[in-house]
Amino acid sequence: MDGGFVAEGPRIGPNAILQLIPVLDAAIGPQGRAALFARSGVLVPPADAGMMPQDQVIRLHHTVAMALPDRFAEIANSAGAATGDYILANRIPTPAQTLIRILPRPLGARLLAAAIAKHAWTFAGSGRFAVVGHRPLTFRIETNPLAVGMAGTPSCHWHSAVFQRLFQALVWPAVIVTETTCCACGDAACTFKIAPAQG
Repeated sequence: MDGGFVAEGPRIGPNAILQLIPVLDAAIGPQGRAALFARSGVLVPPADAGMMPQDQVIRLHHTVAMALPDRFAEIANSAGAATGDYILANRIPTPAQTLIRILPRPLGARLLAAAIAKHAWTFAGSGRFAVVGHRPLTFRIETNPLAVGMAGTPSCHWHSAVFQRLFQALVWPAVIVTETTCCACGDAACTFKIAPAQG
């Protein structure tokens, strides 16, 4: 599925920025967070912001990663989990959540994966999202714009955390999301395997 190109260029949902704000405030304080926004050249968007220009999201995520390399994974994970919570509270209707929960888990996982694919333009930007496997469930984002180079290791912690929170809440309470390939490592795509924890 293609990412979200609009007339002004590719865009990404505002939670990729908004959910970083309280996490950074807790981690380094409001002044430290303001300094990172200023360094990235990104203004703090209003709470009701619409889709954000992809380049702003990229600049902010890269600035945080470069400024806080030892804490970036933790920060991005927390922001991704908060984004998942926002989606659950505001974007997936309660009847749909109930249906996913009561279905046999493999079917619930397929239904949730289809919904994620339908709305991939909100988080993949210019990347191309696809569900490429079901045993295990596997997502792929080609040319993922939010892949951040971090010493050659998979680094899409924000995406991983969003996926984990959604599947944890609706399908598998104990779920593991593993990024097996990453554009930041020179791979053509970021690949995420999503499966229930064993044992």
